[in-house]
Amino acid sequence: MTTEQADATGWLRSTYCESSACFEVKRANAGVVIRNSTYPEGPVLPISMPSWRAFIAGVRAGDFDS
Repeated sequence: MTTEQADATGWLRSTYCESSACFEVKRANAGVVIRNSTYPEGPVLPISMPSWRAFIAGVRAGDFDS
């Protein structure tokens, strides 16, 4: 991730998000949880820290560019 903005509950949203329809990330236990910002009371997706780090490394490496 690049620079993030934290809201009052600790959820982070990328500054690249230009609308309210973004995903948010929060540290939890031994990893992170991800939620849809347009439905904050909805379910969260838990991800282990090793998986999160691998995802971020892939983003930085351009593995998801089209």
